[in-house]
Amino acid sequence: MVEAFVTGDGHRACGICPSRNFAWGEFDVAERPSPEFPFDPDDGHRYTVSGVPVCVHPEKVGLPPRRYKTDGVSAVTELVLPADVADLDPYLRELMHSAAPGMLELLIDQAIREIPRAFPETDVTKALRRALN
Repeated sequence: MVEAFVTGDGHRACGICPSRNFAWGEFDVAERPSPEFPFDPDDGHRYTVSGVPVCVHPEKVGLPPRRYKTDGVSAVTELVLPADVADLDPYLRELMHSAAPGMLELLIDQAIREIPRAFPETDVTKALRRALN
């Protein structure tokens, strides 16, 4: 059995989100609810016209809007660091706590590479510990 993309009660994804029932790549993510993705009252999901389940809250599931299942798009999570180091801790905290479990490792790897480039004086390990605590 394939594990759902989002697991656990502590994640911000909606209780009926396809990410809680389908593995990575088995659903699309739309920018917002739309008549283009009608709601199915039988199971509580929204679907494309071709029957692909759609999450309509990208900020909650931790993925940018893309047609992952429909177009076979691979996982790309981009760390976009703030311009000011003073904004780094709140940015990392929000990013890490809203990320789906499957994306967390990718984000941490990117942070380890990118933070020293943007903020050479910052201790990456300490910044990530603050974000994840």
